[in-house]
Amino acid sequence: MLVEDTRSGAVAARRGDRDRAQAEIDQIRTHLQQRYEELEHEYEQAVADTQSLSRAHLADTAGDDDADIGTKTSQREREMSVVRSIAERRSQVENALRRLAEGVYGWCERCSGAIPVERLTVFPWATSCVSCKQVSERRAGG
Repeated sequence: MLVEDTRSGAVAARRGDRDRAQAEIDQIRTHLQQRYEELEHEYEQAVADTQSLSRAHLADTAGDDDADIGTKTSQREREMSVVRSIAERRSQVENALRRLAEGVYGWCERCSGAIPVERLTVFPWATSCVSCKQVSERRAGG
């Protein structure tokens, strides 16, 4: 299993297993790198859009009433929220790439248990197993 091979940094002794595991690792790395590049592009575009919006708001303030000012402020806050969200997702992918390079990708940061491959397929940047994620969500929620 990829997760176990990545954890120990050791790959099964048989050549076929080693090739398959390395191919899976390479596939994950490629997927994460592509996602990072997509997020980097989205981030740069969102920052440019936010800067453009800010310039437009600063240049067009004549005759603004409280409602106009509120609308512009709300738009800026939404744009900044988008930028922060993209930056956070990009950071998660960077962390996954770092964990992959360190040989700890696929292992829970909290309990050191294996993160199910199904979870990693859906959330390749996951750093916790399902059980630990549920515990942390319960703690955060109440």
